[in-house]
Amino acid sequence: MSKIVYPYIANSVPEIKERLLKKIGIESSEDIFKEIPEHLRFKGKMNIPGPYLSEYELKRHVEGLLSKNKSCSDYLNFLGGGTWQHYIPAVVDTIAGRDEFLTAYVGDSFADHGKFQALFETASMIGELVDMDVVNTPTYDWANAIAISCRMAARINGRRKVLLVGTISPGRLAVVDNYCKPDLTVELLKYDSETGLVDLNDLKNKVSEDVSAVYFENPSYLGFVEIQGELISKIVHDIGAEVIVGVDPTSLGVLTPPAQYGADIVCGELQPLGIHMQWGGGLSGFIATRDEKKYVAEYPSLMFGITTTIQEGEYGFGEVYYERTSYASRENGKDFIGTTTALYGIAAGVYMALMGPQGMRDLGIGIMQRSQYAMEILSEIKGVKVPLIKSPCFKEFIVNFDDAGKTVTEINRDLLAQNIFGGKDISCEFPVYGNSSLFCITEIHTKDDIKRLAVALDKVINN
Repeated sequence: MSKIVYPYIANSVPEIKERLLKKIGIESSEDIFKEIPEHLRFKGKMNIPGPYLSEYELKRHVEGLLSKNKSCSDYLNFLGGGTWQHYIPAVVDTIAGRDEFLTAYVGDSFADHGKFQALFETASMIGELVDMDVVNTPTYDWANAIAISCRMAARINGRRKVLLVGTISPGRLAVVDNYCKPDLTVELLKYDSETGLVDLNDLKNKVSEDVSAVYFENPSYLGFVEIQGELISKIVHDIGAEVIVGVDPTSLGVLTPPAQYGADIVCGELQPLGIHMQWGGGLSGFIATRDEKKYVAEYPSLMFGITTTIQEGEYGFGEVYYERTSYASRENGKDFIGTTTALYGIAAGVYMALMGPQGMRDLGIGIMQRSQYAMEILSEIKGVKVPLIKSPCFKEFIVNFDDAGKTVTEINRDLLAQNIFGGKDISCEFPVYGNSSLFCITEIHTKDDIKRLAVALDKVINN
């Protein structure tokens, strides 16, 4: 047992450790890890610095490491591609940081006053946005939500192949492919490189009786709006498969909800709804369907519902159809789901409640107007081609630098020297678009911000 005592960690005191071990019926903390085979254990001494026994010294050390980061607080940011910079009202952090939410955990026996109701309200508002009835508690992220949706569809119809739009984010695709193995086969659909839209002929050729579901995104990873939703849904439904649509919820104040063009399952990312970008974090996904047993029965995650109580006029909130989850059925559950991102779900609920329907509409219009202005002003720069995709876009768009005489890597390096994060390099992800990057514009960008980007790009390329 370690004899090191950290003054700021109460349970590091040896006497308290011994009491804890005795309470759970073991003699040493090593007994906790006895299931790990000896050949997998590291026997040497790790080459790492010794511990900081002062909380102040530890804080200084961590702050020193963090000071090396370059953040969007100090740099003008045009990066997107899955995590986007939006304005987050202060009240979102205030409410999400309350003890009854911040320290709450999954389960009925914890003093997490109001968590179930908060998540019920969040689910209700997401349901309104996507025009669906049932919404789960948050998943890890959008990619995880897609993968779970694919497995749900496979359990519904017993088929073992899913078709995914070819413009999907490579990161999301990797998660889906890994999560669905070995039970499901994942295949990509072709797309029109000029419009970005799904190739309907390829879709018709690939749909068959063994296809469980077809997934497409609207707006897409590359920013364009998929305007063929009804046609895609009809083709898919004609062979008895499920239609899964992925969405960025900030677009739904201006774009038609997926349910209205044939979606059976809708999934997406909550991060744009009041969740801060973090170093690899800040992501949270959702899944929504109609209130039909064949869908509800296949959700692996928790869902919260509302019911009456013995006190007239009061309502209670609790788990719905709990026995279908792995919490209740363990290895016989529909799918595994563990501790995920409920706190982010609460933050998203606060954000949506603050925005309201008109706020979401204003947000969407503002983003589209700014994006259009950015494309127009950037198109005037020698060596820049934009727009590259001939479809309406939302929030993100491709900028091509084939004639700029520099790679995207070089351009972004030079922009960084001017305190600007340039677009996401997609040259390797989508070589069909050449030397290109994906630029992101949201409501945080002012007219002057966009002009500053244009001036900087012109200087980088043409001076």
